[in-house]
Amino acid sequence: QVQLVESGGGLVQAGGSLRLSCAASGLSFSAYAMGWFRQAPGKEREFVACISWSAGRIYYADSVKGRFTISRDNGKNTAYLQMNSLKPEDTAVYYCAADPQYQLLVTTPTNARHWGQGTQVTVSS
Repeated sequence: QVQLVESGGGLVQAGGSLRLSCAASGLSFSAYAMGWFRQAPGKEREFVACISWSAGRIYYADSVKGRFTISRDNGKNTAYLQMNSLKPEDTAVYYCAADPQYQLLVTTPTNARHWGQGTQVTVSS
């Protein structure tokens, strides 16, 4: 049974930092591209960042470029999202997703094979 478990969310002041983790089990982690997405209240889920299996390809949404860093540790079956210079508009539930196809996470993430349950990030002004 595949599980993706996000952690690291919480309440932080604007300008602060958080590091999200996505721990994977039940799959060959190093064979999957990983992505982070977020959904704010009343809005659709949006793409944040994704990373290929080898970390050789990385892509960010313009809204987080220069502030967020995606990474992975294949030895620990875990993906990370380091979030710096947080803004109130970053407030959302953050989800990780896994799919063998990197490009799918960029173009049609709703079809991603596996999703986590999400972790809440709240940025106060």
